[in-house]
Amino acid sequence: MREGGQRPGPGGGGRREARSAGAGRRRQRRVRYLVVGFGNLGRRRAALLGPRCVATVDPQAPGADHRTVDAVAADRYDAVILAVPNRDKPDYVRRFLRSGKSVLVEKPMLFGGRRDLEALEREARGGAIWYTAYNHRFEPLVQRLKTLLDGGAVGKPDRARLVYGNGTVRDWLGTWREAGTGVLEDLGCHVLDLGGWLLGRDDDRYLLWDLRPVESATFDYAAFSTADRRVVYEIGTVFWQNRFEIDVYGSEGSLHLRGLNKWGGATLARHTRVYPSGAPPEQRESTIGEDTSWRDDLAEFERRVAAGEGCGANDWRISAAIASLVAQTAPPQTDG
Repeated sequence: MREGGQRPGPGGGGRREARSAGAGRRRQRRVRYLVVGFGNLGRRRAALLGPRCVATVDPQAPGADHRTVDAVAADRYDAVILAVPNRDKPDYVRRFLRSGKSVLVEKPMLFGGRRDLEALEREARGGAIWYTAYNHRFEPLVQRLKTLLDGGAVGKPDRARLVYGNGTVRDWLGTWREAGTGVLEDLGCHVLDLGGWLLGRDDDRYLLWDLRPVESATFDYAAFSTADRRVVYEIGTVFWQNRFEIDVYGSEGSLHLRGLNKWGGATLARHTRVYPSGAPPEQRESTIGEDTSWRDDLAEFERRVAAGEGCGANDWRISAAIASLVAQTAPPQTDG
């Protein structure tokens, strides 16, 4: 009963409830997506979206609904997933931001200079943002690792190592991936993202150890570190056996992550330091099953759209890191 003992007039409360429920449904209306780029990643995104994917666009790929974005009426979709070659991303993002459509960009989103990033941010209309997807943040045990680090599980962090490798180099040959900065764009952006996010090292400079082509026309192997050598990175598409490893050592112990759910499972071991010395006790966690990182990454995009929260700062940090590493490569040798 309402305050004062008054009952609502006939039908009055029901109408208010109906209006409230209708407003709730409008607020909760599911986002409709256009997927641009229908290669491996675009197909996976479209499958994950199901009926929320209203159309797919690709100028060449078999199975795409349309060849051009213009073929899809803008009122059919609310947001865009962009899975196109790196060189094409800025023009697509600019187009959609100008029309008020937020964009999830499959990593990386690289900029040649900070002014390029700032100019793109100014193109946005209607609160639109772009969000660059680094889905490995949402691996269950990567999330757990982050929680443990933030909770002081290793004490004061001293050093870390991140390794990400696979054997896909032959899949690159003759494709757009066999250009640009190669493995730095493909896998390096992931480990740079994780290094900054997990360890809170957003302002690092980097020291190149090795960057070279092994079996392709571009860089397919790299090793580098932060300038203070406390965080070491190794990446490559010439590893043959899939490898994803993160080790963090601190004053009170260490954390050791191996594997990804997409590769059949992952484990996280926590070692607690023994004083004055001795074998540390180990706590081990494992995950196996569905790769939920893509679903959770999409939810993060929708959260950021609602909050108007872009990711330009992280994109610039990664862009600057990759540019600095390439700048450290030895100039080509010439005869004479």
